[in-house]
Amino acid sequence: MRDAGRVRTENTPANEPVFEPVGQTLRRRKLGKELKRHRDAAGLTVREVARLAGFQQGTISKIENGRQTILPRTAKLILQACDVGAPDMDTLLRFAAESDDSGWWLTFSDTMPDWFGTYVDLESDARTIWTYTSELVDGLLQTPEYAEAITRATFPGVSAEELRSAVELRQARQAQLDRSNPPQLSVVLNEAVLRRPVGGPEVMRAQCERLVQLAKRPNITVRVLPFEAGAHPGMKTPFTLLGFPEGFADLDCVYLENANGSVWQERPADIAHYTDVHERLQNLALSQRKSVALLASLD
Repeated sequence: MRDAGRVRTENTPANEPVFEPVGQTLRRRKLGKELKRHRDAAGLTVREVARLAGFQQGTISKIENGRQTILPRTAKLILQACDVGAPDMDTLLRFAAESDDSGWWLTFSDTMPDWFGTYVDLESDARTIWTYTSELVDGLLQTPEYAEAITRATFPGVSAEELRSAVELRQARQAQLDRSNPPQLSVVLNEAVLRRPVGGPEVMRAQCERLVQLAKRPNITVRVLPFEAGAHPGMKTPFTLLGFPEGFADLDCVYLENANGSVWQERPADIAHYTDVHERLQNLALSQRKSVALLASLD
């Protein structure tokens, strides 16, 4: 589904950056961060690099923040403006050439906002996914029937084609759990998620059975945060914390979603905060064994 990124081989110089096989969004963000690092090292402002490279200031800002495709010729002009030579330039130009592909999720672009496409692409590259949900089962764990009921409730006027696409998107996302190297998934579900009869008793029964089966996998942890836990650190908002592979760990991020779009938090302090929140939620939640027992008892 993806072209390979830069990986270390026996011929790779020891001091050359190594990039694992990842998708376009993560590669683009990594490249933007590398370009910014070289700009800072050169002591140049965004305005100065824009002038020297012949671009608008806003273009440089978008590139550095990973919000715009970076063509090799564009990257070369920026690197030249920062007085970067070989071998760093050669490495980053190869990386830029590998960053101009299309994500698999574009198949669903007609029924999915761009901001969620960014999340889906990054989710596919994550090596760890930690999430807390307060109202619904995480999309990676939903059955088709549950996903359909959620979509109908969220978008009352959804067409049959849009509904089909929304459900298929969830199933496509779930395929990563069946890879030979699946992500480590840690999910904390508020007990309210299980008590709310989404789609009716049969749909909820099948959804709980699905959670029980998934919790048996060595890479998946499902824990229920019971009502009796009282006040807890996740009450303000659900969230997902994405952790990336070697060479990209500096791009770990927190994803927050609302009705109008998404919010990304990427500062080290933000990552530390949500890591702490998730760990505290895990401590307050039922153990994996007790959570599975509760799921199996619901009918």
